[in-house]
Amino acid sequence: MIASPPRPAPVLGVSVAIWREGRVLLVRRGHAPFRDHWSLPGGRVEWGERLHDAARREIAEETGLRIDTPRLVETLDLIDGDGEDIRGHFVVVVLTATAQGDAIAASDAAELAWFEPAAIAALPTTPELDRIVALSVRA
Repeated sequence: MIASPPRPAPVLGVSVAIWREGRVLLVRRGHAPFRDHWSLPGGRVEWGERLHDAARREIAEETGLRIDTPRLVETLDLIDGDGEDIRGHFVVVVLTATAQGDAIAASDAAELAWFEPAAIAALPTTPELDRIVALSVRA
């Protein structure tokens, strides 16, 4: 019997909604997946890394900000493709936190800006960003 090749596992990621004066911080992604789309800052969780530590590290790498203890907003399944033609699968834990410092675009962030929630609908965004931002206001 020939064994079929193992399927890849979903990639675990974190993203963080950071709010200041009624606006949320978004980054324009500089790399695939979703290159040139606006999203919450974040990234992959490394092996053996706790979610909150991953959130702190990713926010520092992408924005230069220091965040306090993040709180859970939602979890997302982001699946690129369907059926047998799945090109990527990400499980993203979305958090919210307050931050200290001045935000600067770094690492995977091609650009960053603070947006009022109503302005997000006009942007090219990662899936479900409008809904997640709305949920993070109440979190």
